[in-house]
Amino acid sequence: MTLQTTAPDTRTLWSPGIEALVPYVPGEQPKINNLVKLNTNENPYPPSPRVLAAIAAATEQGLQLYPDPQSSALREAIAAHHDIDPAQIFVGNGSDEVLGHAFYAFFRQGKPLLLPDVTYSFYKVYCGLYGIEMEVVPLAADMGINVADYARADALAVGGVVIANPNAPTGCPLPLAAIEQLLQSQPQRVVLVDEAYVDFGAESAISLVNRYPNLLVVHTLSKSRSLAGLRVGFAVGQRHLIEALERVKDSFNSYPLDKLAQVGATAAYQDRDHFEQTRAAVIHSREGLTLALEDLGFKVLPSAANFVFATHPQRDAAQLAAGLREHGVLVRHFGAARVAQYLRISIGTPAQCDALLAALGRILAA
Repeated sequence: MTLQTTAPDTRTLWSPGIEALVPYVPGEQPKINNLVKLNTNENPYPPSPRVLAAIAAATEQGLQLYPDPQSSALREAIAAHHDIDPAQIFVGNGSDEVLGHAFYAFFRQGKPLLLPDVTYSFYKVYCGLYGIEMEVVPLAADMGINVADYARADALAVGGVVIANPNAPTGCPLPLAAIEQLLQSQPQRVVLVDEAYVDFGAESAISLVNRYPNLLVVHTLSKSRSLAGLRVGFAVGQRHLIEALERVKDSFNSYPLDKLAQVGATAAYQDRDHFEQTRAAVIHSREGLTLALEDLGFKVLPSAANFVFATHPQRDAAQLAAGLREHGVLVRHFGAARVAQYLRISIGTPAQCDALLAALGRILAA
């Protein structure tokens, strides 16, 4: 006898709440050759040759054993660079994983997490994933963060604060004094400062960590160390914050960084000359691109990142992005109302920037 079965509605197999999640949408990773890719803020320069040599050597040694779950050598290299204790460092599989663990560890307070209305969109995704209430704080008219807007008469009514410095996608930086003001306004909650782009011109808050027990600073090696393909990030904070992150990590995945990622990232931190040369090249190209875009009629926000955020008063940003793609140039356009007329343009090599400007010139002339 053949049993007749009825296929179930597959979503009934999901856990409650999954259908309501709004996942993060990454920038396009095209499968088309010869595109000028300026849409996901990767570094246009390759990583240090020491990185590739270290990965090759580690591969020859074999991969049959588990990696160091503490990533000790990497933490020591990061600590030496920033002049801090290795015990104050937590590493993870890209800064996105570090951020995800931090949201779980610190912001499920039953009180709203404060974050800017225009910022890295993954923050809202984490809030949805972990059921964290959030309060969106509008940027100022100049698209900057006004830290006074994060102060509350009752500090315990807040679940924490998250900002990116420089902010993304605007690129606008905050001075260290403003970060300190923010920390002082929320002494009993964690203030997370995401410094993914700080090496391109902003001041790092790592220097404040030993003075403020509520400060957690998050970094990535995807940008200034040219290791977006390796997936390494870290957080810096006082020991009690790092312990909380370690508890979350070891309840999820004790081995987030494989052996090749650990040795490659360690080598990247040990080659300070390569780091300084490539970041200086990006900064130089950013300043030149800003001036050239302004000559084409764009308004460009002041950037301390490896990208610029630009708008043209006479042209629709979505149409510009589509036109650039037709000319073989990818940039990032966000649909949110407040930034719908802006393009985020990653800084490329001089040749890539020239290709972008040539394409824009043709589009604007038409």
